[in-house]
Amino acid sequence: MPRSARILSPVLAVAVALGATACSLSSDADSGTTQIVVGYQSKTINTVTAGTLLRARGYFEKRLDEAGKKSGTKYSVRWEDYDTGAPITTGMIAGKIDIGSMGDYPLLINGSRANVNPATATSILSVTGSSAKGSLNMVVARPDSPITSITGLRGKRVSASVGSAGHGTLVAALSQAGIPADQVTVTNQQPQVGASALESGKVDALAQFVAWPGLLVFQNKAKVIYDGAQLGRPTLHGTIARNTFIKDHPEVIDAFLKAQLDATGALAADPLAAAKQVAEASGLPPEVVYLYNGPGGTDFDPALKPGLVDALAADEPYLKSIGSFPHPVDLATFVNDGPLRTAVAETGGNYQQLLDRRGDQGAAPGEVWYDGSHTVKTDDATGLLRLVRAARATHQKVTAAYVTDPVLGTRWFADHAVWLRDGDRFEAFTTPDSAATYRAAHPAAVPVGYDDALAQVRP
Repeated sequence: MPRSARILSPVLAVAVALGATACSLSSDADSGTTQIVVGYQSKTINTVTAGTLLRARGYFEKRLDEAGKKSGTKYSVRWEDYDTGAPITTGMIAGKIDIGSMGDYPLLINGSRANVNPATATSILSVTGSSAKGSLNMVVARPDSPITSITGLRGKRVSASVGSAGHGTLVAALSQAGIPADQVTVTNQQPQVGASALESGKVDALAQFVAWPGLLVFQNKAKVIYDGAQLGRPTLHGTIARNTFIKDHPEVIDAFLKAQLDATGALAADPLAAAKQVAEASGLPPEVVYLYNGPGGTDFDPALKPGLVDALAADEPYLKSIGSFPHPVDLATFVNDGPLRTAVAETGGNYQQLLDRRGDQGAAPGEVWYDGSHTVKTDDATGLLRLVRAARATHQKVTAAYVTDPVLGTRWFADHAVWLRDGDRFEAFTTPDSAATYRAAHPAAVPVGYDDALAQVRP
């Protein structure tokens, strides 16, 4: 993988985060109470089962209460919300955060920096969300931008959080397109700062992790020019903890993982209700949250599957290229699924079944969310158009409509997709590149706008 693109205006995230974390923990815990500090990212949908949803449902506190009754120990939980994984890593190394969740690249950076010293070493304990093809990350440009593909970034400015999954996707995408990294200027920015820079025209594109691409597109502030699924490389987010904390408080780790299983089960049982609750807690639109945690979006299977561990190993060259990988990580010891296996068994589950489970269960090519909590799945994009058209004809409100890219398998907003008509059949894609791939095999397919497709579809 090529060396990283040059970086402008680097953010001193580590130093700032350390100061903020230390300040937040300046007061002592209540006498006789064991305080657990959890670092999470409320707006990162792929960590909600170990963060936003987990916190909103109170599952961790309930499991700790159960553990406390057995041991006679009183626990309290301090939740700290961050935009990215970097400050969580800083807090863990400083001994200020006990348990955290973050994406694949940040997880490896965490291990590389923390595991230099046995006293600060950490371990990955579970997966919070994953994508078999990497569709969790995207590169977006302004809606009116002439850029339609990753190849259009040559000589352009791109905002990314260096060391994040979004930046890793950008670097890999540039390599895939044969664009030397030094021909693209990367500005190191937090997601919300980059979003503002994109809107104001200070950068030409933004490369970020979920849910930022979906949020900006939903707000009509961006369009997708590159879908991470084009790499065909698995991506994941996971739960990580300090090894000394794992050793000293195994009952807390057990409670946390059981609580994550509780949250995962609740999300699987009613993803729409979970989306609404996460939206309320995070401030994200529920339509954006449901894009990712609805059927066919993020895979929330907590198992540490071998393919995902292999994907972590494949990420190491990128991290070395940007100088964020000072110490090799032994994945054989850094990835520790022992506590999760125990938690799954003690809650009546079967870990092998989780390992074998496919991530696309319950998925459908199309889904329409009507006003309230009613959704209908469709067998294809054409059927989705018929449902939306019928709803409009009867003045029935459609909250959102989602369609799956037949080339990449990415679930996306129907009204922001790239549509093609092939005879009486319609298909929708996340990017022009994906649509072009389809057209190469279906030369009769022609571009069509979403509203035109609704008007043209046969009842």
